Amino acid sequence: MKPSSRTGRAEHFRALSALILPAILALLLGCEQPRLSPIPPNGTLLAFGDSLTYGVGTDPAHSYPSVLERLSGRRVINAGVSGEVTADGLPRLRGLLAQSRPDLLLLLEGGNDILRNRDPQATKRNLAAMIELAEANGIEVVLIGLPEKRLFSSTAPFYTELAEEYDLVFEDDLVAQLMRRSRYKSDAIHFNQEGYRAMAESIHDLLVEEGAL
Repeated sequence: MKPSSRTGRAEHFRALSALILPAILALLLGCEQPRLSPIPPNGTLLAFGDSLTYGVGTDPAHSYPSVLERLSGRRVINAGVSGEVTADGLPRLRGLLAQSRPDLLLLLEGGNDILRNRDPQATKRNLAAMIELAEANGIEVVLIGLPEKRLFSSTAPFYTELAEEYDLVFEDDLVAQLMRRSRYKSDAIHFNQEGYRAMAESIHDLLVEEGAL
């Protein structure tokens, strides 16, 4: 082989590598690994929260935990208590975790704290204690954010802070988005059947994306 031929092929190889290697690197960086452990078919999800979990505004069969149970094929416990604040939710969660031993906790709490103008830092501390309680029991947590108390508001900042501090799978703007659309609401702060279904479908998609289902 002539030297000029070898040189030409080497230059061609280098040029090709310059194109292919960055593309491979970008592909690898873009493929994020699922962050949740797979939930077995006989596994359990604990949907913990207040009236939005309980399903105020529709009948029990159309609450978001009920719809999620049908979508996921897993048992979903509806542990929603209407009107509950985080200070009351924390001791309740402790007993529920010991009793049900879920594979995953869906945490949607704090809305009543916001509506009643409770100290945001106190609410954050209560939610942090719930997260730590679950993690101490080997239970993964998905945090669902709730909007601030103002028209067309976005999710309260302390939810984002908690998600970052505990490196949680976070559904950040779902509830706030649904709250902005009257077709999904039964009153000013609760959803109707269509709203709870949209909520369950979004959470189901998130669980699939993050490897739980």
